[in-house]
Amino acid sequence: MNNRITHLTNSCIVLLKQLISTPSLSREEEGTASIIREFLANSGVKSERVGNNIIAYNKYFDKEKPTILLNSHHDTVKPNPGYHKNPFEATVEDGKLYGLGSNDAGGCLASLIATFLYYYERTDLMYNLCLVASAEEEISGKGGIEEAYKHITPCAFAIVGEPTLLDLAIAEKGLMVLDCVSHGQSGHAAREEGINAIYEAIEDIAWFRTFEFPKQSVYLGPVKMTVTMIESGSQHNVVPATCNYVVDVRTTDVYSNEEVLDIIKKHTKSEVKARSTRLNSSSIAPNHPIVQAGLKLGKTTYGSPTMSDQALLPIPSIKVGPGDSARSHMADEYIHIQEIAEGVQFYIDLLHEVLQ
Repeated sequence: MNNRITHLTNSCIVLLKQLISTPSLSREEEGTASIIREFLANSGVKSERVGNNIIAYNKYFDKEKPTILLNSHHDTVKPNPGYHKNPFEATVEDGKLYGLGSNDAGGCLASLIATFLYYYERTDLMYNLCLVASAEEEISGKGGIEEAYKHITPCAFAIVGEPTLLDLAIAEKGLMVLDCVSHGQSGHAAREEGINAIYEAIEDIAWFRTFEFPKQSVYLGPVKMTVTMIESGSQHNVVPATCNYVVDVRTTDVYSNEEVLDIIKKHTKSEVKARSTRLNSSSIAPNHPIVQAGLKLGKTTYGSPTMSDQALLPIPSIKVGPGDSARSHMADEYIHIQEIAEGVQFYIDLLHEVLQ
């Protein structure tokens, strides 16, 4: 790692410590948005603020060239109740940087910002670079990357920074949450009266448990449906007329959410409503130049079961970054300082393969 990369890495680690020390729960990222914008300004970079999203372009932006989106988020979930350390205090112990958002996805964001600054003043790039530090990722909010993308130049593809141990997630599952209602007819439990809505629901719940969709994704496997909540009845001696239950559906790149919803409605008697169909599965072709660049650097590809801002981007994207997804949302979250340094070098090398 040369001196310039080392300097950029160290400065972005200082930035990350500031971000950790500033609460930034989803929809409450005003403070961290201001910190990121001030950091960019002090680095000589002009930026735009859209809500709590921060947007910046390379200095010699050329509208005749395609653009690569560099995206990661600065919002966090609420601290895990099991925290022993102060989640809003950035502390370093044994080479680990502790604090809420350090791993998910502060290390990735800091590494992408360092990489953006590394290429910021280059005049010989084949692509423009657009940096978006986005908000509301943890809740897939409409004020996050979905809104930010409306305000930027259209991009050819994206690198989405999430902790992947620097391997390449080239497919990612989508999500639908279904609110289902089975209908029966009320009656007295002591007599042969009514139609029990719970029994009606059981038939559909059995279908959700056992149905196999005809197509399976190469990287993501089958669509997964899980009944996670159920509620019915008012008292012990009344046959319930309705039964409400919730289904968590993890979709794959071989079906759109709308297609999956249509199949479900054709096979069930219950009333089925999706809370949203906007969080689709995403994928990128294995022969895409950015994937090939990662493979050239010795990384492996995989399908990710967890969701990110990829679900809301209308362009091909890879998900890759320093840190480990297994640490996300855990108590006493941390990232290794060395992982951030490796992340900066990796992102620089990855872009080098496609920018020249």
